[in-house]
Amino acid sequence: MNQNNATQYKYLNATGHLDYNMTNDYMFRMVLQRDKATLSALICSVLGLENDEVLDVQIENTIEPGSAIDNKEYQLDILVILNNHAYINLEMQVINYNNWPERSLSYLCRRFDNVTRGKDYSTVKPVYHIGFLDFTLFEDHPEFFARYQLRNAADNYLYTAKFNLFVIELNHTDMARPEDKKQKVDTWAKLFKATTWEEIKMITKDNPSMNSTAETIFLSNSDYAIREQCRVREDNIAHEKYQKECLEKLTKENEDLTKEIYNLAKEKDTLAEENNTLAEENNTLAEENNTLAEENARLLALLKEKGITAEKFGQKEEI
Repeated sequence: MNQNNATQYKYLNATGHLDYNMTNDYMFRMVLQRDKATLSALICSVLGLENDEVLDVQIENTIEPGSAIDNKEYQLDILVILNNHAYINLEMQVINYNNWPERSLSYLCRRFDNVTRGKDYSTVKPVYHIGFLDFTLFEDHPEFFARYQLRNAADNYLYTAKFNLFVIELNHTDMARPEDKKQKVDTWAKLFKATTWEEIKMITKDNPSMNSTAETIFLSNSDYAIREQCRVREDNIAHEKYQKECLEKLTKENEDLTKEIYNLAKEKDTLAEENNTLAEENNTLAEENNTLAEENARLLALLKEKGITAEKFGQKEEI
């Protein structure tokens, strides 16, 4: 029994829970890097191409299977050149850092700057950033497969077909459109999310072209070095998730504290305004008292000039 048949035999007899599925970005990279047929089939599915349209597909930033990824030179997004004509960036992301639009555009713009020195800008190669997200990007606008391009805001006229940003939300396969199902993009999403060998076999039973992918997932899960790096990635992701939750908690507490300080400051301003109002009223009363005192003094002076004392005035008032 040769190695391929032995792997297939072991895969067909595998049962239970997968150690690591393809939502683990290291496993995602290893499977696509080790299995060119899977890489080609996935690209055909997402871009809506026929198999014979893919003449050549190459990963530009390959890494040694099982290599540690804590070194900054390694990135887990996959840079692909298709038919020596188009650049494709594939990325798996499971944590929402609330910066995906900016991050994906940064990656896409870097890749779009591919004109060879001395060549005309019209020679720029088409670029695609394809993000597989295990979360909802826009809570008010969930979508399984979103395709973004530069278009006229008034009439939707396409500015260029060479600048493409695709987002596939793995948790929304139920929202797949007919064309997504026809291209089997939803099937790929389900395969990536599968957590048991039984699920994978059920998927490949109806999609035999994905057998190679399933076998590569099995082979990669059987490789200690790869499995160890997948574990490291999950530990890192768990730590990043914890840090994100702590940051969100601290941010919320800071926002609440800021709001409380603002409300206290507002109350203080209100009390200060009320104090100012009372002070103004006191000043007004004092001025009125002074005016009355001055008027009384003037009246007493007039009475005195007339020879009328206070007692006489009082007796006159009693008559």
